[in-house]
Amino acid sequence: MDLIAAVADGTDLTRAKAGEVVDAVFNAITGALKGKEEVRLVGFGTFAAATRKASTGRNPRTGEEMAIPESTTVRFKAGKGLKDAVG
Repeated sequence: MDLIAAVADGTDLTRAKAGEVVDAVFNAITGALKGKEEVRLVGFGTFAAATRKASTGRNPRTGEEMAIPESTTVRFKAGKGLKDAVG
């Protein structure tokens, strides 16, 4: 699915304006997550930045142990409205 086309079709916006709106929404979400803020879209879900602790893993080719550094990831928890809509 082309999100920009879906937004343009669902509103009276041109594809260019719909693209600007979608980009603005994604930029707002990205900026909030970079600032370690939670982004709540009521009825849809919540995005949150989470830190994965450093750990030890194995190289699948050699079996050699390797250190996996701490990293930041994004978690999404679906809201009730989304869960109900999907089934």
